[in-house]
Amino acid sequence: MGALDGKRVLLCVGGGIAAYKSAELVRQFIAAGASVQVAMTKAALEFISPLTLQTLSKQRVATDILSVSDDAEIGHIRIGDEADAVIVAPATAGLISRMASGMADDVVTAALLVTTAPVVVAPAMNTNMLEHPAVRENLDRLAGFGHRIVAPDSGELACGYEGPGRLPDPRVLVEETVAALSDRDLAGFRVLVSAGPTREPLDPVRFISNRSSGRMGYAVAEAAQRRGAEVTLVSGPVALAPPRGCRVIHVETAAEMNEAMRAHVVASDLVVMVAAVADYRMAEASPSKIKKHDGGLKLVLERTEDILTGISRARGRRVVVGFAAETEDLIENAVSKLTRKGLDLIVANDVTEEGSGFDTETNSAVLIDASGTQERTGLIAKTELAELILDRSTGLLIERGLAAQRA
Repeated sequence: MGALDGKRVLLCVGGGIAAYKSAELVRQFIAAGASVQVAMTKAALEFISPLTLQTLSKQRVATDILSVSDDAEIGHIRIGDEADAVIVAPATAGLISRMASGMADDVVTAALLVTTAPVVVAPAMNTNMLEHPAVRENLDRLAGFGHRIVAPDSGELACGYEGPGRLPDPRVLVEETVAALSDRDLAGFRVLVSAGPTREPLDPVRFISNRSSGRMGYAVAEAAQRRGAEVTLVSGPVALAPPRGCRVIHVETAAEMNEAMRAHVVASDLVVMVAAVADYRMAEASPSKIKKHDGGLKLVLERTEDILTGISRARGRRVVVGFAAETEDLIENAVSKLTRKGLDLIVANDVTEEGSGFDTETNSAVLIDASGTQERTGLIAKTELAELILDRSTGLLIERGLAAQRA
């Protein structure tokens, strides 16, 4: 299933050089399951052909406010009224000004006045223009309308400037649109997530670690942020881009992760401990590279900190969720961990099952709560599993009375 299955997205293209990215944006929306209607300002026509976007979207591109559709309905009213979500990308300074003023002087601004769907605005322009008080004031006004403003990326701009003003990657814009359509049932809550592996040094060049990619933890952090939470992500070493909108704290060892988690747990309402923390480390790491020699090598290991138990014991009213990656006796081991560590919910998965566990895009899990209730997910995308975990966690927050406290 795509994140936007069955949704109708209206893509409004403004007249900036970043308009060329709208072709890939249409492709990404369709890949996510959406149908895409494109509307373009007159200036946008100078940067990309409507035929290109029509070919990709398989729908006629709206370019004229005075045009009518085949069924004689007024075009800008129809496309604005039918949309489940609207995204303006790129949103130029001029277009943002017209939107903030409530103008309806072209098909884009007219459709934006008609729609009652959530609107995502992705500014893209010269750095100085972006930072001008008039543009900032207009963006603030659009935010006041309830529009979701996407912070532009920084980097080299087409005008030669270096700084903020780049249109984000199309995948980011799709994610922002998904977020605009999501229930914000975690608004006002603070969520602490751990992700990825830890590394315990043997010597300056070697370490003990595991195969965790961090995808599951990052999916939970992204989903929580999308649902309105204030998210802190404590991440071990991974090859993933930091989730937009989340505070990310990078750590390497179990001791560093323990310190970071303990520093932020007091301010959290929900803790989701996804990280695959090393159970052992060298009792004393070698200060120099261990040289190869004849015979075997004996390593003296000691236990690392039990982060999850420490958090659970000091949790107060907060909800604590753990993970159990097992290779045998899945339910028995997961229930034992749930009870032993005093968790509210545990997510158990058999990492020997094909498509489940480490370094995959999918997972097959069993969610078990403190009452013993079990929910089997089957093989699903980790993004879907993240939503299920947060659904259950939100229910536990409500049961504990924290929802009213944060409202």
